[in-house]
Amino acid sequence: MLDFIDRTVIPFFLSLYDAVGYLGVAIAIGLETFVPIIPSEVIVPMAGWKVSQSATDPSVLEPLTHSPWSWLVVLIIATVGAVAGSLAGYLIGAWGGRPLLNRWGRYVHIKPEDLDRADAWFARYGDRAVLLARLVPLLRALINYPAGVARMPVGRFLLFSALGSLPWNAALLLAGYLLGENYRHLYDAIRPFELLIYVVVVVGVAYVVYRWLRGRGASADPASA
Repeated sequence: MLDFIDRTVIPFFLSLYDAVGYLGVAIAIGLETFVPIIPSEVIVPMAGWKVSQSATDPSVLEPLTHSPWSWLVVLIIATVGAVAGSLAGYLIGAWGGRPLLNRWGRYVHIKPEDLDRADAWFARYGDRAVLLARLVPLLRALINYPAGVARMPVGRFLLFSALGSLPWNAALLLAGYLLGENYRHLYDAIRPFELLIYVVVVVGVAYVVYRWLRGRGASADPASA
């Protein structure tokens, strides 16, 4: 994974920032929130590093405005990009995943009432789930799809996506600004915890599936009797 980051992700997004500046930040963060394999712990601090460069070297300018990189502008654009990427995942879940499950779900034993339970769960816990997921690598991108499938109210989804993305982006931008060209070491420090995060996600999904199957079995017993 580190080779992929060093050889592909960093050069690509660094070139993007150098070419289109703030627009590149919006594109990068939008993709990061949409595609789980792009780590925000690299591309967001990278933008903070550009701000740091601009503060110490007057020749380093944002290419679209031809002015010094602004930490506040980068934060706003990063948050807007994160919300846009989240919305893309949400719409895929709502327009693609939900109709697909409505039509074919019965073949994998997913009934309309199961989707109704998912709707009820997101109606009750969706705000907190989306807010907290924005602060966890991997979950940041994955939470969008079930929220769309469950048809969580889009306004609340966008609101809590923004509220969760703002402090996350601010912290990573600040880290990149302070670390300077050593910003990539932040990912090196976080990487050992990735396996733990993946394990927690898998266990969490397995638990939810177990509870769901158990609930289905309990509801089926009276009918069979």
